[in-house]
Amino acid sequence: MNYIDDVSVTLRRILTGVATLDEEERALVSAHLQQASPSAQDVLDALKAR
Repeated sequence: MNYIDDVSVTLRRILTGVATLDEEERALVSAHLQQASPSAQDVLDALKAR
């Protein structure tokens, strides 16, 4: 559960920083998150499948 809490803290930090990003930086962060593997959704799907 600590790992999940760490991920949540990281995502909150990213959300807090979004307001300071320019358009290009937002696009880069967005693209990086979309390409990240495994994603949070991948983990949720694996938990539901078992």
